[in-house]
Amino acid sequence: MTCFDRRDLGLLILRVGTGGVLAAHGAQKLFGWFGGGGLEGTGQFMESVGYAPGKANATIAGLTEAGGGILLALGLATPAAGAAAAGAMAGAAAVHTPNGFFAQSGGYEHPAFLGLTATGLSITGPGRISLDHALGHSVNRGWMVPVALAVTGAATALVVGARNKRAARQVAGGGQE
Repeated sequence: MTCFDRRDLGLLILRVGTGGVLAAHGAQKLFGWFGGGGLEGTGQFMESVGYAPGKANATIAGLTEAGGGILLALGLATPAAGAAAAGAMAGAAAVHTPNGFFAQSGGYEHPAFLGLTATGLSITGPGRISLDHALGHSVNRGWMVPVALAVTGAATALVVGARNKRAARQVAGGGQE
């Protein structure tokens, strides 16, 4: 019989809580659940904040949040799941950065927290109460952590950089790109 320790239980709680929040955010974007805008409404919002084309970016963000969240909650492919979720949250934080840190002012506090937690889970691993552990860690190898974080970091830098350029052009042009 396998004995689970406090660390395993703590990681389970972090994974399920963080993954659940991320999955719900993704469902808002993809399906309009939980008061979300769905792909149409989220796509319009994404376009308005510089992520163009809006609907494609809404789809990618929704899939990354929902997929990464579900995988984190299950403890499956944890390095990739955590990195993907962190990348999506970095993209969200870029939108909220002009409002400062705190969420009450529309700041980036919430996406930063989710992104950091997802990154931490990617690095520490899922613990023994996870599908990764049950499957012999076939998609949770040590080498996967730096690869997943590096690939996600590079992709996020490109996407957020392009978004920031579009947003700057919109501001300089009085709202016109």
